[in-house]
Amino acid sequence: MTLEHPELTAEQVYVDEAYACLEAARTRALELTAMVEVGRGGTNQARFEREAIQESVSDRLDQLDMGDASLVFGRIDQEADAGGGRYYIGRVGVWGEDQEPVLVDWRAPVAEPFYRATGPSPMGLKRRRHFVSRGRSLLGMEDELFGDLDRFRDDDDRNRLRGEGALMMALETARTGRLGDIVGTIQAEQDEIIRAPLSGVHAVQGGPGTGKTVVALHRAAYLLYTHRFPLAGQGVLVVGPNRLFLAYIEQVLPSLGEAGVVLATMGDVVGGIRVDDRREVAEVGRLKGDLRMVRFVARAARTRQRALRHDLRVGYGLQWLRLSTSESQQIVDEARRRYRTHNAARKFVEAEFFTVLAASGRGDLESEAVQERLGREMVIREALEWMWPELTPAQLLNDLFGSQALIRAADSSLTPDQVGALHRARVAEPDDLLWTASDAPLLDEARAVLGARPGQRQADAVRTYGHVVVDEVQDLSPMDLRMLGRRSLNGSMTVVGDIAQATGAWAHDDWDSILIHLPDRRPAVRHELTVGYRIPGPLMDLAAGVLAEAAPDLAPPRSVRAEGDPPRFVRLAGGNGPGLDGLAEAVRFELQAVGAGNLAVIAANSQTAEVEDALERAGVPFGRPTRHGLDAQVAVVPVELVKGLEVDGAIVVEPARILREHAQGLRALYVALTRATRRLAIIHAEELPAVIDS
Repeated sequence: MTLEHPELTAEQVYVDEAYACLEAARTRALELTAMVEVGRGGTNQARFEREAIQESVSDRLDQLDMGDASLVFGRIDQEADAGGGRYYIGRVGVWGEDQEPVLVDWRAPVAEPFYRATGPSPMGLKRRRHFVSRGRSLLGMEDELFGDLDRFRDDDDRNRLRGEGALMMALETARTGRLGDIVGTIQAEQDEIIRAPLSGVHAVQGGPGTGKTVVALHRAAYLLYTHRFPLAGQGVLVVGPNRLFLAYIEQVLPSLGEAGVVLATMGDVVGGIRVDDRREVAEVGRLKGDLRMVRFVARAARTRQRALRHDLRVGYGLQWLRLSTSESQQIVDEARRRYRTHNAARKFVEAEFFTVLAASGRGDLESEAVQERLGREMVIREALEWMWPELTPAQLLNDLFGSQALIRAADSSLTPDQVGALHRARVAEPDDLLWTASDAPLLDEARAVLGARPGQRQADAVRTYGHVVVDEVQDLSPMDLRMLGRRSLNGSMTVVGDIAQATGAWAHDDWDSILIHLPDRRPAVRHELTVGYRIPGPLMDLAAGVLAEAAPDLAPPRSVRAEGDPPRFVRLAGGNGPGLDGLAEAVRFELQAVGAGNLAVIAANSQTAEVEDALERAGVPFGRPTRHGLDAQVAVVPVELVKGLEVDGAIVVEPARILREHAQGLRALYVALTRATRRLAIIHAEELPAVIDS
């Protein structure tokens, strides 16, 4: 990087011009907004057109809102035989008053060489220039000249860093508690994934610090730009493991000009049902995530399709109308044969019910007249509810889990312990229940089996998307994956994760066991991110020892930051008592070391209350893992929630306890050790595990 580049002043002038053009575009958009707001009357067509223009202008204003982010990343100069053009690459496309491009959107095809060109394959470039900026100020520049193949022969150019100065500055910037974009420093192996085709499932394996999450989000932004039609109408869904994670990533897509993407947890995906982030204990979570639950839920719905227990006799004027148990069985059998979903058959069952009743009477009774007269009678309503009730997913599972007999009827192979684990007290109002994340795929399966209720088709419909992005996919159960596959309209998905960080009840050991449950209209395409940008070499070396035990078949990422502070080990006095008296001192020490950066105190789930108590008694302010938990400079985070996050400094409390208390203890410890971008401290009173013993 050259701070005193002879063209620095000239390039600053160009950057200023780009910002001026951006402001002019915003002014024009705002003026257009004022024009369409004039007059509220007019025809329906006029109102529709006005609303469409307002929505379009609002989207454009969102795209042009840069906040504090840098607008311009650099420029490319083409060889004469490739067009000889000069293009400045930036966050959004900007045009001058003459409608000539001042800035090219980073996602445009002409910008691809900025990220992908190499010495052996320059893609028509003679120069690539990276800018190092802070806001609107250009701090430095870095040039790469193409054409001299000799400088590339002794080096694997694919592994060379693009814009190293800008990249290192970004990596060394203090964290804010929110994930930032990497649009100005995207590397070649990342760009290859970002610009991969829309169709099919793309699976990305990436170790800690390789940028898999931010790559997936940039891919979503790229696909929306490249395939605006149809994705703008079909929608893009991004699924994360919990709400803390969603809060952490929520600014990335808006910073790239894409504010309409849906961010959701697994519970949110179900829709219309209250589900939180809680995962149940490993045994129950594994049972509820097993594909045997598909048959379990289907049989549960089938057990609600029943013949009457006794012949029905109901008065109709001076005569009795009858429906025998055998006739009711025939109605149930015919409804099962004709209809794929439960609720869709309800009207048929009702019609056949009253047709048989009418046929049992004297004279020429019409079924519609019988239904009109008897439909509100309690005995009739009870009979229909017994034979074929109209059900919501919450009602079905509330009834099912509220009865051990119904659980056994749905799956006779369940052990008594499994039946007991699934059983929960039935409540009078299932809509008031707060379900767990482990229940989410069962509720979704129930929705697929039940189908829409009569007259509630829109409310009960399953929302699908043109593209689905899933992060931390390695922890999702087969039932979770089945639910997400159901949300994909055309089988287009990007799923990212790290097998070495699989810590859930359904921790996967390879990608085959994940991909088998996702759409297979096209063969899945696998990618691997091999370079670690976030974690300094000394910290990655420590974590690599844990990885060798946790997942011996996986290689750790190659860290580009060989230098860095070594991990610090602090032995606490007083055994494993509740005091943790040395913790506050360690937190203060690390805070001083990270300066304006942030710090996460990571502990076993059962120890977080103890950690919080120690910090409160010492007067150390901290945040908790809520939606705004990482806004505080110090956050206390249980190890089960820290996955996917990055902080400047991390303090890992009692590694031995993490190993002991978590089913995937080694992998959980690996996650904890790989969150910090600058400093790591290990605080312990117990003996250190052999895998990290200093």
